[in-house]
Amino acid sequence: MIETIIPNWLAPSGVKAYTTTRQGGASVGPYTSLNLADHVDDDLQTVLANRQTLRQALNLPNEPCWLKQVHSINVVSSHSTTNCSADAVYTNQINQVCAVMTADCLPVLFCNRQATWVAAAHAGWRGLANGILENTIQAANIPPGDILAWLGPAIGPTAFEVGNDVRDAFIQTLPQAGEAFKSSKNGHWLANLYLLAKQRLQKQGVMEISGGDFCTYTDEQRFYSYRRDKVTGRMASLIWLSQEN
Repeated sequence: MIETIIPNWLAPSGVKAYTTTRQGGASVGPYTSLNLADHVDDDLQTVLANRQTLRQALNLPNEPCWLKQVHSINVVSSHSTTNCSADAVYTNQINQVCAVMTADCLPVLFCNRQATWVAAAHAGWRGLANGILENTIQAANIPPGDILAWLGPAIGPTAFEVGNDVRDAFIQTLPQAGEAFKSSKNGHWLANLYLLAKQRLQKQGVMEISGGDFCTYTDEQRFYSYRRDKVTGRMASLIWLSQEN
């Protein structure tokens, strides 16, 4: 049986959202066991079987919109195309499943209070610094005060060591981002992806922000971590609008 995390947020009942862990699939070796990514050299048939397991376990209304994630700031509609290069996807249609895959990068799920729009964004540090969350919010064409965000499992603030280039990329666009970096050694910093995301969301007017309680790097039993293992699988964060209100 697969293990999932249900976001603890104030989303209306018409919004369904989950994040998978690495538990409950058929993959073996470094991909053990619920790897959902078809681009990491895992056996393709096993990945497809894992996706089928996911659909059945969550009773998904449709196949998720699986993106080709490229650390961009591109945002697409879930029904516009399939297998496209983008790092965020949104929909205002019932039963269209938005999904992003991660293994240290930050998954961010969005909805509005009226349950008429949802989105999922993949925020690695490059996408986060360049504006993937801002672009997702702008694509909604919804007052930011009506938007809720949930920060899913990502590498935590005690494990994500970066150089001056990463710190500078954030501070150049948002000076208070300096609060999210703690010096670890000469020219290196421990970065808090969760705080960086909150700062950028709040600047856009999104104030209802939940989550940010995990560390993919330190919790090897539950999560894949690219930085920890290099060869590894991917979790999925999924969200859709349901007819069940």
